[in-house]
Amino acid sequence: MKANTANLVQSKWVKTKLLLRSNAVRPFIPDTRKFSRRNLEEMIRSYGMVYVKPERGTYGNGVIRAERGEHKGYTYQYEETVRHFDTFQAFHKSLAQKTGKRSYLIQKGIHLLKHNRRRFDIRVMVQLSPKGVWEATGIIGRLGHPRKIVTNYHSGGRPMAIETLLSTHLTRQQLAHLTGELDLLGTRMAAHMQKTYPRIRKIGVDVGLDRSLTPWVIEVNMNPDPYIFNQLKDKSMYRKVMKYRRYWMEK
Repeated sequence: MKANTANLVQSKWVKTKLLLRSNAVRPFIPDTRKFSRRNLEEMIRSYGMVYVKPERGTYGNGVIRAERGEHKGYTYQYEETVRHFDTFQAFHKSLAQKTGKRSYLIQKGIHLLKHNRRRFDIRVMVQLSPKGVWEATGIIGRLGHPRKIVTNYHSGGRPMAIETLLSTHLTRQQLAHLTGELDLLGTRMAAHMQKTYPRIRKIGVDVGLDRSLTPWVIEVNMNPDPYIFNQLKDKSMYRKVMKYRRYWMEK
């Protein structure tokens, strides 16, 4: 398969709407809406914290974490800068200026688990095997930069084994159960997306665990970086990811 599938679906909105059509996947998708004053006001009131992100974009670029203060006022963080506002009107005006004419989405904020006081999420690599069966071939944690809101490697995040990141949150048995749950979720998502985009051979599923250990799908990447798995001491996942990647590249 020599045709490039990377640009099949760049819109996070299109991918979200597609995933919401799957009964098996829908419960794991956080509330996501188009950026508007009304949606921002409703979602901030409902969830207290939201992420405002470009509809199209990679590496966590342009992502903003917006929150309502515990007592009064509003704040948002972009990269390492935090801004405070006394009124919703000023808060929305500043965000609208920041987003400009680009299309942005608002997503229910997930209070991610932390390791050494730094947020982390999980990337699940799902690939079509040479036998044509979807498999979860790799799973890795991404520890965020201490002063940033995104976990991406390109934004200062650090790839780490999930066993290390979850060691203080889960027992070995619980970790094994969670891994199986994420593998199943990833393969279901890939199979569902393949019905609409039959040329896809891989997806990367970014999952955030909240404080109750509930998994939430933060984003789906149609061109996931396979080399992140080479950062792990154990190279077995990396070898499998690259083996499947080479197989389809040569087709």
